[in-house]
Amino acid sequence: MPTPRTVLLTGAAGGLGTLMRELLPAYGYRLRLLDLRPVDGAPDAVVADLADREALREAVRGVDAVVHLAGISLEAPFEKVLRANIEGTYHLYEAAREAGVGRVVFASSNHAVGFTPRPAAGGDPVPVTAPHRPDTFYGLSKCFGEDLAQLYWDLHGLETVSVRIGSCFPEPTSVRMLSLWLSPADCARLLHAALTAEDVGHTVVYGSSANTRLWWDLSSARALGYVPRDDSEQYAARLIAEHGELSDDDPSQTRVGGHFCVEPTLWPH
Repeated sequence: MPTPRTVLLTGAAGGLGTLMRELLPAYGYRLRLLDLRPVDGAPDAVVADLADREALREAVRGVDAVVHLAGISLEAPFEKVLRANIEGTYHLYEAAREAGVGRVVFASSNHAVGFTPRPAAGGDPVPVTAPHRPDTFYGLSKCFGEDLAQLYWDLHGLETVSVRIGSCFPEPTSVRMLSLWLSPADCARLLHAALTAEDVGHTVVYGSSANTRLWWDLSSARALGYVPRDDSEQYAARLIAEHGELSDDDPSQTRVGGHFCVEPTLWPH
């Protein structure tokens, strides 16, 4: 697929959106920004709720693709998750379909499979075909998003790459993150691959760097042309010294979703 010229980036004022609006233009993208709140340094950004269907129609008009990062990114009461992540994602897909947008890159999450047992050291990585096992209403909303993407591909021919993002921060902050870390630079590489790969239909990939302690199978991401360059191992000694190795008995450490399976972080912080 030729490199899209104009990409709508939703959730542009959030943590991940802020990182990507700084990194993606280097790949040749002209970004149109959308968020619920104003975007610093971008007075022309679209400020709108995902419930505002007319604003979404205007936002997607003339874009070549959408990177959908908007929504609640932690646990919240079901009613809030329903409105922002489930209904909001549906509204976005409807707007994209009506406008003839060819591709969406959907920010799914590791929490869509959060109750999956973490692999043993040296064991087989979690495959992308692992069944949905959400650990929260938030994770459930990401399962919905993946299934919605499949429906819109099968029914309308709207392509999606669903990226089950691990933890995208400048550096990992916990021992668990050593296995899930996605560096901002690798995230931009992965989104670029997802935007430009040929014939993706609906493809689900894991979003992590080339971590020594990686839990995921990255083969479907690599098939898009993703070549991760970073590894969390440089942070391992310090984090393990501070926190210790992961326990094989603590239920907050034996599942892929970590503490989300026991005591999830609530939205907002």
